[in-house]
Amino acid sequence: MKIAAIYARVSSDQQKEEKTIASQTAALIEFSRQENYQVPDEWVFEDEGYSGANLIRPGLERIRDLAAEGQIQAVLALSPDRLSRKYAYQVLLIEELARHGVDMVFIKAPHSGTPEDQLLLQFQGMIAEYERAQILERSRRGKRHRAKQGKVSVLSGAPYGYRYIRKTEETAAYYEIIETEADVVRKVFNLYTVEGLSIGAITRQLTELGLPTRKQKARWERSVIWAMLRNPAYQGRACFGKTGMAARQRITRPLRLRGGFAESNSASHECPRTEWLEIPVPALISEETFAMAQENLEYNKQHGPRRTIEPSILQGMVHCRQCSYALYRSSTRTSARKIYYYRCSGSDAYRHGGKAICDQKPIRQDLLDQLVWTEILRLLEDPTLIQNELNRRLEAARDSSPTKRRQETLNRDLIRVRKSMERLLTAYQEELLTLDELRVRMPPLRQREQTIQAELQAINHQTADRAAYLQLAETLTAFLERLRSNADTLDIGQRQRIMRLLVKEVIVGKDLITIKHSIPRQVTPTGGNPQSSKPPTQHNTTQIDKSYPLCKGRG
Repeated sequence: MKIAAIYARVSSDQQKEEKTIASQTAALIEFSRQENYQVPDEWVFEDEGYSGANLIRPGLERIRDLAAEGQIQAVLALSPDRLSRKYAYQVLLIEELARHGVDMVFIKAPHSGTPEDQLLLQFQGMIAEYERAQILERSRRGKRHRAKQGKVSVLSGAPYGYRYIRKTEETAAYYEIIETEADVVRKVFNLYTVEGLSIGAITRQLTELGLPTRKQKARWERSVIWAMLRNPAYQGRACFGKTGMAARQRITRPLRLRGGFAESNSASHECPRTEWLEIPVPALISEETFAMAQENLEYNKQHGPRRTIEPSILQGMVHCRQCSYALYRSSTRTSARKIYYYRCSGSDAYRHGGKAICDQKPIRQDLLDQLVWTEILRLLEDPTLIQNELNRRLEAARDSSPTKRRQETLNRDLIRVRKSMERLLTAYQEELLTLDELRVRMPPLRQREQTIQAELQAINHQTADRAAYLQLAETLTAFLERLRSNADTLDIGQRQRIMRLLVKEVIVGKDLITIKHSIPRQVTPTGGNPQSSKPPTQHNTTQIDKSYPLCKGRG
């Protein structure tokens, strides 16, 4: 009598609830008795809720361990697709068990070893893999269809601040606000956008206040706050299809400039924003607050201190013209002082497999900072340049801002809701709808109409406030006068803030430095009248000194 182990598996929670795995186990136990297999009770393994496309399953891992230890002679399973939904995995597991002298026996498959039976077994494996791909595609299309209809059920869960209420026969699934958690969410956005605290400072404050997390833990993590600040559900628009499985994209500056990506292993990555499907949910914060949080996140992504002990005015803004990698700050010490340099990441051999990809020399930090700062002060001498730029930005904010696009979306939604209400009234007048049905279906539409109108009114107020704020630039002349008079006494932090307002990036080459800014300069040609030239402003240092004194070892 052979000693055997039994393996059963179901992949979905619905199959788990319907106890279909129990029928598999019962059939396998009956088969072992008929075929005289000895199966100890502790060697009946069931993997409930595990996908057949994954090899890491508790029951399957235990069976492989028993086979390696030589404690079993056979493994009994209902069919090849219960072992795995991928034919390659089936072959891998069967060959692994065979090397240890263990037979793989399927009830619903040929038991002999003839070529015909082996071919039939292979066909079963390929059909199982095809069925899995078909199931995944049908599920994906069905979820996208329900998401386009605005059904919350495709999200299957709720973030911190909400409770997911499952659908019933009378009502659809929806998000319910948990007021205690919603207050924490509003506090986090207020600390980040109004008080200007960092994500780390917010986590420390929440931990010190003793506010529990969703899992009732006392300690908050930075990743939780970061995900909370990026979640669009808090502004009333939960999104479906934000991530997808694809090759891991290791984005570097040179690849980004060429429009390409480096592939290593597969991972979940964020899909383009245009592919997200929005689903209306109750809002916890205003749209303006969420937009401010996204701006701060994007700004900190580039200009975050990242353990900087001594800041520099060009921190996070300099990169190399040759290899497009960013320049970081390094230092060297002489007998008299410590000298700081900007060094190209591409010139470090250890970063690129022992061979440097760029021969850019380190650049003196103090000289480059002073050169760029002098250029920016020269740009600020004419206040009309700043005024023209602010006017241009005001027009751009009115025409192409996210608020404008949201306003257009709300107007379309309002028209759609009102048409739905008209259709219901028409159906009632034509006696296609009863009065009770009309009373059930009309209130949600009226509530949706009022919500859209309130949000449109808030957007109009925000637009007016933005226009009034930008018109304050009339006092710009006095500000520039104070800036010029105090330019030499400003500290590094104040100069850094001014630089980040006016400069996009500084590109350093061997004999050329390019300063990209958003203020158009006026160049007076030899012919007479001034004419405007487009940014970026370029400094050609070869015209100043052939020795290029910004680099060490050049005279």
